[in-house]
Amino acid sequence: MKHNKFPQHQIQKQTVALLSTSTASSKQPTTDFVPSPDEVARKAYFSYVNEGCRQGRDVQHWLEAESQLTAERNLTRVHGFHNQT
Repeated sequence: MKHNKFPQHQIQKQTVALLSTSTASSKQPTTDFVPSPDEVARKAYFSYVNEGCRQGRDVQHWLEAESQLTAERNLTRVHGFHNQT
């Protein structure tokens, strides 16, 4: 995968801003879960590869991966599959 032209911290700032506006407008309950950058990067990379390694969609892949991971976590919380210690 080619290096992003945007620094990692800039992408994270954009992501936080987009997520805060999207969660404020949605009717779903907010959660305190934030996927780790490693999880998001792994999922975004697989999305990139599955789309044929097309360039120029790195931010979209990142945002979609983060959204999917958060949705998966929320789904497991709703159904009670989160870790219980």
